[in-house]
Amino acid sequence: MAAANFVKIQIGIYVEIERSDGRIHQAMLTSLNEDSESVTVEWIENGVVKGKEVDLEGIFSLNPDLAPDEDIEPSPETPPPPIPAAKVNKIVKSRQTMTPIKNDTSARDNRVVGSARARPTQLPEQSSSSQQNACRKSNCVKEVEKLQEKREKRRLQQQELREKRAQDVDATNPNYEITCMIRDFRGSLDYTPLTAADPIDEHRICVCVRKRPLNKKETLMKDLDVITIPSKDVVMVHEPKQKVDLTRYLENQTFRFDYAFDDTASNEMVYRFTAQPLVETIFERGMATCFAYGQTGSGKTHTMGGDFLGRNQDCSKGIYTLAARDVFLMLKKPNYNKLELQVYATFFEIYSGKVFDLLNRKTKLRVLEDGKQQVQVVGLQEREVKCVEDVLKLTEIGNSCRTSGQTSANAHSSRSHAVFQIILRRKGKLHGKFSLIDLAGNERGADTFSADRQTRLEGAEINKSLLALKECIRALGQNKPHTPFRASKLTQVLRDSFIRENSRTCMIATVSPGMASCENTLNTLRYANRICIAEVTPEKDTAKQIKYLFVVY
Repeated sequence: MAAANFVKIQIGIYVEIERSDGRIHQAMLTSLNEDSESVTVEWIENGVVKGKEVDLEGIFSLNPDLAPDEDIEPSPETPPPPIPAAKVNKIVKSRQTMTPIKNDTSARDNRVVGSARARPTQLPEQSSSSQQNACRKSNCVKEVEKLQEKREKRRLQQQELREKRAQDVDATNPNYEITCMIRDFRGSLDYTPLTAADPIDEHRICVCVRKRPLNKKETLMKDLDVITIPSKDVVMVHEPKQKVDLTRYLENQTFRFDYAFDDTASNEMVYRFTAQPLVETIFERGMATCFAYGQTGSGKTHTMGGDFLGRNQDCSKGIYTLAARDVFLMLKKPNYNKLELQVYATFFEIYSGKVFDLLNRKTKLRVLEDGKQQVQVVGLQEREVKCVEDVLKLTEIGNSCRTSGQTSANAHSSRSHAVFQIILRRKGKLHGKFSLIDLAGNERGADTFSADRQTRLEGAEINKSLLALKECIRALGQNKPHTPFRASKLTQVLRDSFIRENSRTCMIATVSPGMASCENTLNTLRYANRICIAEVTPEKDTAKQIKYLFVVY
């Protein structure tokens, strides 16, 4: 069928074609395309040879005499005589030697015009045919038009989406765009938060992260929550960024720890996975240590000491009291009751490299080593406690006289390390010790309102002690022969917790969810990500499988 359409079409003949701007003129046929049922034509315009591909329908509409016999109705007019073969060969030969000369161009243009004038009777037929076949275009033009239609549809959809977003925009919130990005990102996550039914894994060094909710100050400032905890051991930080063209976007960073607590977790739940597994250690003649570390105002004192009701603190819900409750419950068990253990408590603070007894009117103490190279806090009072109520009284007394200061994040920031110790003694000799430490808030010098000498010294001493603490924990996890506990007063006091073989440590990193605290939060989590402790698992000791734990500094 395709070959039948080309019966009267020969290479070298001149045919009428329609340009994209509607002009109709003659062009020479140079090739036949039977597969696509089209032909290629060329003509000279302004001294330049031009060409295009035209489908057969366009050729037949303007040149009905070239259509097959079965498709053309008999016409009363006499068809033009066929072109002799000799003439065709002559035309092809002249076409091969054709050059873009100005005289030839003008002659060709005159021939086109003359041809158009020579057939006045065909003008109505040509115009009607061109109207009927105006929609018939080449395949290339059709593809371009399809692309244009798709582009227009996309533009309309984007415009509708922009209009819809513009209606929902909160003009009073300058970070509305970031809020939408975070909301959309969280919508794509699968949430499996930590629950009380989850099993508790045993770690020599346990690291967890706790996120607090936005406080009243952050809510009034319309600060954003940029921390997401999708599962029980993953923390994600959505850090707002800005491109060179001022386009805002999110950089989502993921960190993994042993446990991750969201802003709905209570102190009891945090205690269950962190400090509670360490209580039994002190009954097995071991040393247990639990740290609370984080930016000032991130919830360390709330976690260790208890809920705040205004400026008053409810110590009954803090880890201090919860640990003491479990200690007294363990004492009632038969296997420990026969040991006749006595429980004592101490509470002191370390401020600017000096030690003060919080249970004895902040008396200044000295930290010395005896002849057996045991660190002794000279003058520290140990109060015997018989029940949980006695522990509550001691914690309330100590918290009331603890050193605090004002920072940009917290009007009552703890400027000292508070150490509350529960000590078990058997016939006067040390049996076990549980140290619960509320560390001072880590911060940069730029975060404090006051730039006086005292504030700078406080910050320098805090950073020094935290750095020393990190080195000691690293040595503990890697079982190094030397532990640098003399680098600060904090690690010197806790020497027993680092050098004993039967010692376990838990660190709770508290983070603030606000966008204003994003940099401090990332500093805490990034540092934790850099400190990897290699611990050989005893089950596969022959394979020396390495398990990496993260230590928060």
